[in-house]
Amino acid sequence: MTTNYYEVIRRPIITEKSNYLTGKLQQYVFEVRRDATRTMVKNAIETIFDVNVVRVNIINVPAKRSRRARSRRLLVRRPGYKKAIVTLAEGESIDIFEGVR
Repeated sequence: MTTNYYEVIRRPIITEKSNYLTGKLQQYVFEVRRDATRTMVKNAIETIFDVNVVRVNIINVPAKRSRRARSRRLLVRRPGYKKAIVTLAEGESIDIFEGVR
C-alpha cells in the first residue's frame, strides 16, 4: 500500500485542548486516515513540516449522536475519525499552529 504523505494527514485539529498541548507540551493534533499507522504519521509529519518527531499517539474517536431535533425520530450522527497527537523535539514547532504574536 503506497500512499502519498499528503493523503495520510487530513487536517489539523484546533481546539482549546490542542492549543494547551501545543503551548505547554510541544504536542500537535491532526486528523489522519483510518488506516494510518504511527510510522506513517511520523514519516508524513517529518517530511511535510521538516521537523523531528519524538512520539506519536493515535486515538480512534468514536461516532457520536448529536441532539435530537423537534421530532424525536430525527437523529443526527457525527462520524468517527482517527486522530494523532504528535510530540516534537525540544525547540521545534509547526507554523500552522502559531497564532498572533
